[in-house]
Amino acid sequence: MSKTILAVDDSVTMLQTISLALEKEGYNVVTAKDGMDALNVLKGGEKFHVIITDVNMPVMDGIALTAEIRKLSQYKFTPIIILTTESQAGKKDEGKQAGATGWIVKPFKPEQLIAVVRRVSP
Repeated sequence: MSKTILAVDDSVTMLQTISLALEKEGYNVVTAKDGMDALNVLKGGEKFHVIITDVNMPVMDGIALTAEIRKLSQYKFTPIIILTTESQAGKKDEGKQAGATGWIVKPFKPEQLIAVVRRVSP
């Protein structure tokens, strides 16, 4: 059974890049355009093994999304990877405090994303 990943980003191009890289490795990828959209998807009943989110998005950013996901009992321990252009230590600390499992800075290599996904969800 392949694992399902939720990818959240306001950039259609970035969602396509993430989806293509992960689907080549056999993962199922569902996408959302912002944090609020992602919460609606998560509450839809489908089980996600990993969540990948950008930080800077309209409606709800990735750090607020991470904090909201951690409040959902079924996703309390689901790995959340923040994939963003933000590289400041302060932002990383905010993400960690919100409950992020990992942090990848864009631009990224598909192999890097796949390696992190494999590491957090064996």
